[in-house]
Amino acid sequence: MYGLTRATVTLLSAAVAGFLIWIATQVGDSSNGGYWATYGLIAGAGLVMALSQLLGGWTKWGLPRMSINVFLWAFVPAAIAVLWIVVFHQPDHGLGRNHIRTWSNDIGIDRLVKDFKEYVGVLAFGLGLLFGYTFDTTGPAARRGAAPGGRTVAERPAPPPRRDAPQREGPPRDAPAQEARPRQPVGTDSRSE
Repeated sequence: MYGLTRATVTLLSAAVAGFLIWIATQVGDSSNGGYWATYGLIAGAGLVMALSQLLGGWTKWGLPRMSINVFLWAFVPAAIAVLWIVVFHQPDHGLGRNHIRTWSNDIGIDRLVKDFKEYVGVLAFGLGLLFGYTFDTTGPAARRGAAPGGRTVAERPAPPPRRDAPQREGPPRDAPAQEARPRQPVGTDSRSE
């Protein structure tokens, strides 16, 4: 059942992601507003695909939560790099495009950033996917307090021994501990020379 549920959710998510990408093709990217809408929709498609694995799997049967380490150490640096490239290729000035282009030229990476012009959509999709990877499920919350039947763990009787378990030699577990003998110092030969 798990495999079927995950496969179904993945298929539905792929359809939603494809629909978002199709809408992005209808918007156009010749103006700043259209540019950001187009690549925002493509990033949303990546997010949908990542969340499909989270919601379709429910591998731990818990609630989704954000992993701060993945967010800070993976998503934030990637977002800075991708947004640098996306802003650089923005069609009109504004939103820092001219600053990014000047800074790229000053530090000598403008040719590298220009090489990504045809792949801004791929970077946007990947950034959305990476943002989705910052989420994970936690296991179900453990109940505190009474165990099933209203008794605490200490009050429950010990389970009976298994029939195939080897027999234990020595006093039974619930027998009182033997009193320890007093310790005596160990003597050594003293050699006189």
